[in-house]
Amino acid sequence: MKILLPTSISLDEAQLPLEDGDLTVSYDPQSPIPEEHIDAEVLVAWVNTDEQLADAARRMTNLRMIQALAAGPDQVAKAGFSEDVIVCSGIGLHDVTVAEHTLALTLALVRSLPTLGELQKEHVWSKELGGAQELHPAGRVTTLLDARVTIWGFGSIGTTVAGLFEALGAQVTGIARNGGERHGYRVVATEEKDEVLANTDVLVMILPNSEATHHALDAEALATLPDSAYVVNVGRGPTVDEPALIAALEEGKIAGAGIDVTTTEPLPADNPLWDAPNLIITPHSAGGRPVGGEKLIGHNLEALRGRGEYRNAMNA
Repeated sequence: MKILLPTSISLDEAQLPLEDGDLTVSYDPQSPIPEEHIDAEVLVAWVNTDEQLADAARRMTNLRMIQALAAGPDQVAKAGFSEDVIVCSGIGLHDVTVAEHTLALTLALVRSLPTLGELQKEHVWSKELGGAQELHPAGRVTTLLDARVTIWGFGSIGTTVAGLFEALGAQVTGIARNGGERHGYRVVATEEKDEVLANTDVLVMILPNSEATHHALDAEALATLPDSAYVVNVGRGPTVDEPALIAALEEGKIAGAGIDVTTTEPLPADNPLWDAPNLIITPHSAGGRPVGGEKLIGHNLEALRGRGEYRNAMNA
């Protein structure tokens, strides 16, 4: 079996369940697959270009499985691979790193770190933000203790995020397509979200990109949030209506926001998001470091050999 591994990530081949006759080949995910390797049966994908995947879909007629290391399979799904090719996503590989970044953005907002950073440049010791304070001042969210955190998109990453927030004393509720209880947390259906949003201190967006989620957080949803609420988006940029977010920040309809994703990436230098008040922008840096990729690849290689079920298979 020929297995193509991307040069965009260091993978320990010793951890893969390779057998006699297996051949691993490194390939550049930014360039077309060399002609001598289009006969590969397995393609591991990580930060491939759309053009490279579309080219692979046309030429790799012997392909049996694609193991994507990204949590969302949308890029591979739109490349045009045959329906006979098993496509497995990287769900679970980014849970810890994205959760860590989500917590960092939230604490930065709640603890006024951007403002304190500006005051530090001016050599100002803020009496308003330091010293003796009320635990829960009126109209402000200054701690995660007893904070009402809503996670919109309650999948694998959302569950991990929930645990971190709960450990710091927050009350966590999820929003997903279907309501119920997941991993001990209350989850409401999307159509019932308004009541939850109206009582939210921190809204964490971890939605995938799809027609159904396009501009899920629009002007109406933003207006439903309290003026003191914070918004953090670590899902996909198009799930947030960016002009509506800018307007909500400028008009004080929300207290602040932190976004790791934008509709256009890289974010153009003239985009108005850069100048929006009380907004922290990070360059899609929450994930980008798959954890345990070898274990997932190995599991699905064994499934391809008929030994067990696929994990994260999108079409098996």
